[in-house]
Amino acid sequence: MNINIDKLDSNGLLNISIEGSIDTLTAQSFENQIKQSLEGCKKLVLDFTKVEYVSSAGLRAILTLNTQMEDQGEMIIKNITESVRDVFEMTGFDELLTLE
Repeated sequence: MNINIDKLDSNGLLNISIEGSIDTLTAQSFENQIKQSLEGCKKLVLDFTKVEYVSSAGLRAILTLNTQMEDQGEMIIKNITESVRDVFEMTGFDELLTLE
């Protein structure tokens, strides 16, 4: 898994692109890397264009980030692949998260 974190802009917008799978092996690293960048963030945009798979561990990490962002702003997940969207829909995460 690769994570590309853009610089936080003056409006508190942070864009992050993820590539690969968010699974048991990568979920904790995914969560930790993003959490380290959230100071001052008001809007977190996660680009899932190149995310191939999300496991239950990945869902838990995403939910943790979403909960943190609810306290300081908002989180949006965009460009979700069909297979990842299916996981979100089957688990009800499409109701909990802001998806574009």
